[in-house]
Amino acid sequence: MTADNTNLLIIMADEHQAGAMGCAGHPIVKTPYLDSLAQGGTRFTNAYTPSPICVPARAAFATGYCTHQTGYWCNAHPYDGRVKGWAHRLQENEISVLSIGKLHYRDEITPTGFDTQIVPMHVVDGVGDIMGAVRDKLPPRPKTKSLAEKIGPGNSSYIDYDKQITKEAETWLTEHAAKQKKSWVLFVSLVCPHFPLISPPEFFDLYPPESIPLPRDHPDNGVKRHPWINEQAKCQLYDQFFTDETRRIAIASYFGLCTFLDHNVGKILNALERSGESSKTRVIYTSDHGDNLGARGLWGKSNMYEESVGIPLIALGPNIPKSKKVKTPVSLLDFYPTILHTVGITPNQDDQARPGKSLWNTANEDNDSKKVVFSEYHAVGAATGCFMIRIRNLKYVYYVDYPAQLFDLDADPLEKKNLINDPSYFASVKELEIELRNICDPELVDQNAKKDQAALVKKHGGRDAVLKKGSFNGTPAPGEQAIYG
Repeated sequence: MTADNTNLLIIMADEHQAGAMGCAGHPIVKTPYLDSLAQGGTRFTNAYTPSPICVPARAAFATGYCTHQTGYWCNAHPYDGRVKGWAHRLQENEISVLSIGKLHYRDEITPTGFDTQIVPMHVVDGVGDIMGAVRDKLPPRPKTKSLAEKIGPGNSSYIDYDKQITKEAETWLTEHAAKQKKSWVLFVSLVCPHFPLISPPEFFDLYPPESIPLPRDHPDNGVKRHPWINEQAKCQLYDQFFTDETRRIAIASYFGLCTFLDHNVGKILNALERSGESSKTRVIYTSDHGDNLGARGLWGKSNMYEESVGIPLIALGPNIPKSKKVKTPVSLLDFYPTILHTVGITPNQDDQARPGKSLWNTANEDNDSKKVVFSEYHAVGAATGCFMIRIRNLKYVYYVDYPAQLFDLDADPLEKKNLINDPSYFASVKELEIELRNICDPELVDQNAKKDQAALVKKHGGRDAVLKKGSFNGTPAPGEQAIYG
């Protein structure tokens, strides 16, 4: 399919669960604009992040390469343009390409491919979270307590920042989009529903806390957690600071933030309509990763459960099927070829070396039972490298030095039953491990990640110095300072 001279508007959220939308069947969350986007376009129901944490996910999104191929391992290894990405390719072809909002790269000065960065967010001091690179023995992170404390109705710097991002996007679309000489790509990157779990009151009030179900599969109720996950929970201490009452308030706030996000998406889409460019513009909505939201006693992201590694992905525009649900697994790695496809750039040999496939081809084809999606994690709270393979209904999670997991997501979408020792699935396990090792050697990748992270920690004074400085709970909005603890 051809896509010459088609514009592209990418809207990315941060920490938005794939299932936290009305169009995904959520029984509580209200997302009318995203639902309308799905009704008029195509929703990819099995979409994944290449790494379930901000900085590595966004580096993979930028480059089209897996984390182990680039070495952007964790939130202390930000994207720096060293590996050229799709934005560089657009610049080479004189396609207007700009960003508004969160990038989470090294800094604004480093040439990462954008003609203009409007109100960008980057990692703290161009360095990021060095404490997250300490993995020789996982340290507890007491700063995680703030996630349980900053909850409920109110305002936050992230809410204000998202309003600013939305306003800047509206302005660019209505005042500048139609003036571009060639096709353009606009990347609008919002922060909500990322914690702090504080919601604007008008959206929080849609979700009375007393009506919110408690998170499922909590270990206090006798549910046994995987040993790798247990080690992570000892590092990321979020849940121990909650009560049942505050869990409900936090989840109500997250739902309110999802509706606030949806409200901002609606404003951006309405601005696109006013610009006169909508008939020749494709739109993609997605997120960098999801959020556990208390399931299994876990908050934030950082693991391979669906709540964390799954992402929403909806596309609308010229030659995109309407009201279609695509089951073929896809990921943020597919954006690189998709973006080139959209603006009519013929892939060169370097482009073709990347593992992704254009979403436009996937949207217009039958479901592909052979498509493999891969994710990996080497960041905060990871005792060892963690890897995921998804093909058809099966999801295989491989932990270096820990037992693997296998889930049949059709029969068990909540991932309650690990089938790894079920004899009837032994052939599938063998097939999936072969797929994994065709992509990478997990033990070698784990060694490489830890080696690079240890060198980084040494550069910043060593383990004791890094732990003494502590860390922060979320990159501050532009103009604010990180508070360490």
